[in-house]
Amino acid sequence: MESPQARKTGLNLPAGMAERPLQLETFPGSFRAISSLSSPSKNSTCSDRFIPCRSSSRLHTFGLIEKGSPVKEGGNEAYSRLLKSELFGSDFGSFSPAGSSQGHGSPMSPSKNMLRFKTDHSAPNSPYSPSLFSQDAAYSSLISTPPKPPRKVPKTPHKVLDAPSLQDDFYLNLVDWSSQNVLAVGLGTCVYLWSASNCKVTKLCDLGPNDGVCSIQWTKEGSYISIGTNLGQVQIWDGSQCKKVRTMGGHQTRTGVLAWNSRILASGSRDRNILQHDLRVASEFVNKLVGHKSEVCGLKWSNDDRELASGGNDNQLLVWNQHSQQQPVLRLTEHKAAVKAIAWSPHQSNLLASGGGTADRCIRFWNTANGHQLESVDTGSQVCNLAWSKNVNELVSTHGYSQNQIMVWKYPSMGKVATLTGHTMRVLYLAMSPDGQTIVTGAGDETLRFWNIFPSMKTQTPVRDTGLWSLGRTQIR
Repeated sequence: MESPQARKTGLNLPAGMAERPLQLETFPGSFRAISSLSSPSKNSTCSDRFIPCRSSSRLHTFGLIEKGSPVKEGGNEAYSRLLKSELFGSDFGSFSPAGSSQGHGSPMSPSKNMLRFKTDHSAPNSPYSPSLFSQDAAYSSLISTPPKPPRKVPKTPHKVLDAPSLQDDFYLNLVDWSSQNVLAVGLGTCVYLWSASNCKVTKLCDLGPNDGVCSIQWTKEGSYISIGTNLGQVQIWDGSQCKKVRTMGGHQTRTGVLAWNSRILASGSRDRNILQHDLRVASEFVNKLVGHKSEVCGLKWSNDDRELASGGNDNQLLVWNQHSQQQPVLRLTEHKAAVKAIAWSPHQSNLLASGGGTADRCIRFWNTANGHQLESVDTGSQVCNLAWSKNVNELVSTHGYSQNQIMVWKYPSMGKVATLTGHTMRVLYLAMSPDGQTIVTGAGDETLRFWNIFPSMKTQTPVRDTGLWSLGRTQIR
């Protein structure tokens, strides 16, 4: 039964608990009592919004203040400082950047870089130090000057010639382009001349049923052409008159490679010897170089005519010079297959490139001054030919097994500029036009293909087909 006291107050209290009068105390600050629950400090003050103190906000950390720009003589700097002080507070108007030699800086409007972080540099500012936003400036410079796009090389030949009886023999050299813009091609027992200016085809000679063409090479002037035969002879012909000038012997078997410098013609043979011929003397040859142990299939003179590089089926690359005629000055044996592809750089002295056959597949670069190998690149295919561009520091390589491709390389990075395909057999033959822009390639598929791959020396821009040669397919004989 409820007690009279409980009925009076209307409160249910546990038994044994005495009823006391309840009283709500009022404190001077109503929020102070609530604040005391979360903070032990009795002196803290709370309000319904947060107002930061500019003097302790470290605004310079957020990049809101930049170094003062030089003021022209007679400028109203005091008025500008006073205006900013009125707009953004006295602390902002009187703030001076760290490291400033003056008491008052020249701040900028905070709306420009609001909420933008920057790196807080402790080092004093100098006229040569990076700007406050140097990283952003670097990024913007990259955006404003994008990297140069790679040069575009046409993927298809602009001219194809039928070349019947063009032999599929790795050790022969049957295509050469003269400085007078005439292409010579050895087809079976005959040599044909194709004028690039008017597409006229001329039959230079026919060696007869008992002989065959194994190599051809124009002189530097482009007037005379040398022909290496299957019987080991070296014949000299006048290209303009289609007349034989001289025949020289000395080799025991086929002469597969020829190389002219200004005065001397070098010939390499399956008899493993290299002969040097001088048309000014009556003897058949003036010097014999013996060093290879198998057929000589690669020969190239350096650009200064002082050194001769030779490659053989013995996997060796030899370098000869005028001071040591009987023995090579360098014997490089790193290749693991026959060395036919040889090219001297026209841009750097003593720089020689060589390519190996199917078991090697590498293009190797040599410093002939000391014999050191500079670099080796595995191309993945048999290297048949190499030619260095005289217009740009690039080189082209032709390949056999198994891709039969043509590759353009950027030196010295050896990045691929282009990979060209079209031949269905090994690309065994390579020659370059006198202007250095076009190459012609030949293969056992009995075709000659013309490619525009290098820019001109003057404009350094890709060569475009001018329509001189149609895209049709014609015969060279």
